[in-house]
Amino acid sequence: MVEFPPRRKPSRKGSMADVPKDLLEQIKDLERLFTVDQSKLKEVTDHFVKELDKGLSVEGGSIPMNPTWVMGYPDGHETGTFLALDMGGTNLRVCEIILPEEKGEFEIIQSKYRMPEELKTGDSEELWEYIADCLQQFIEYHHEVEDLADMNDKQHKLPLGFTFSFPATQEYIDHGVLQRWTKGFDIAGVEGKNVAPLFEAALEKRSLPIKLSALINDTTGTLIASHYTDDTMQIGCIFGTGCNAAYMENCGSVPKIAHYDLPPDMPIAINCEYGAFDNEHIVLPRTPFDLIIDEDSPRPGQQAFEKMIAGLYLGELFRLVLVDLHDNKNVKIFEGQDIGKLRKAYSLDASFLSFIEEDPFENLSETGELFAKELGIQANKPELELCRRLAELIGTRAARLSACGVAAICKKKNIQSCHVGADGSVFNKYPHFKARGAQALREILDWPKGKRDPVDIRAAEDGSGVGAALIAALTIKRVKAGNLAGIRHAEGMV
Repeated sequence: MVEFPPRRKPSRKGSMADVPKDLLEQIKDLERLFTVDQSKLKEVTDHFVKELDKGLSVEGGSIPMNPTWVMGYPDGHETGTFLALDMGGTNLRVCEIILPEEKGEFEIIQSKYRMPEELKTGDSEELWEYIADCLQQFIEYHHEVEDLADMNDKQHKLPLGFTFSFPATQEYIDHGVLQRWTKGFDIAGVEGKNVAPLFEAALEKRSLPIKLSALINDTTGTLIASHYTDDTMQIGCIFGTGCNAAYMENCGSVPKIAHYDLPPDMPIAINCEYGAFDNEHIVLPRTPFDLIIDEDSPRPGQQAFEKMIAGLYLGELFRLVLVDLHDNKNVKIFEGQDIGKLRKAYSLDASFLSFIEEDPFENLSETGELFAKELGIQANKPELELCRRLAELIGTRAARLSACGVAAICKKKNIQSCHVGADGSVFNKYPHFKARGAQALREILDWPKGKRDPVDIRAAEDGSGVGAALIAALTIKRVKAGNLAGIRHAEGMV
């Protein structure tokens, strides 16, 4: 997860009056490089729609468009006690969620556990052991030992929704084959395998009274949790370390699951995994710096869209541009200074750009202090102005391109009006991200000026916690009703 500083006052507009000619020319070049105009936004969106369709086809495409086996929205009357496990890039979160009789309400207790860096590239068994250990700590802290023993004796297990926020293929809701690691994970021997039995074996080893009811993606959870409290939510999005969206499709519009013979009008949530959009490099306006990020990444040629808009890469883009300018003999920037710290890959994250964009002072004094403290660079005012403009350009491009995915789903499903539930550190904390994305939506979808936006991207409910619990509840409700489509191990769920 990208960590951001607390919000401050809205930023001021920079003045370029004292910027030397050579730097002004560089700023203009950067503006040409990073600006995405209306026509390009529309071109990207139109291609996006085609790729979404291709992902649902039998043949498939770059965008996986994974069926999740979440068959419909909650009605607000789900009840019970559920566990949720959220495995993200930085932390492991364990929640206990109580869904009471009151419609659309919930109670939550939760604990966070740091995900050790060495586990991300370590041994598979060590990862699942650590996760089971965290679960054990949580339930022993929040439940009497006698209660846990009683649960095991009576075979009464706590249903758990596991938010596994990595691309996974699901033939069943309680099953998931990892397609590829993302978010800095690269554990050998897990890709191509069903992670559910690996997780369940670690639970079994500790005799924990827990039943895996649903394996979900955080984006699908965001969609379901947001709709639970606001039934106009039709799309769930994540704009954070990575990027993704989920929406509800009709089974009849998903050719690759036609062999299940499901009713064509039955809803099924689709986890797009659209960070992989345009891996073929047909339409996205990639710069030379985007090419470097891709080439130097653990998975070159993958996650093309994500590498242009996700928080993990915004700071690196900024860093690459500054190093390139410094090494350009025709540009005078950070002259005579040691930029050793700046040369370190991924030494800057999105919060660095966020801080620059929120500097409220005309002389950019806070930005200057940031460069001195973090990078050991004493930047003058014109250099700070260039850095400020570069941060704005990178942040604005990310927000505008992110709108293309939302617009594509709206066009594909002919959604004229809805709320979109968005989560993630970039959406929630990066300055102006929401406003810039909303402006791009207006340009793509040609909304009339002066009227309220018919598609409104709003802060989502807790998808990886409450959403996971709700999906576990929906799965159990389906088992009780005898609707077992996409459920592998229904026994023990009720």
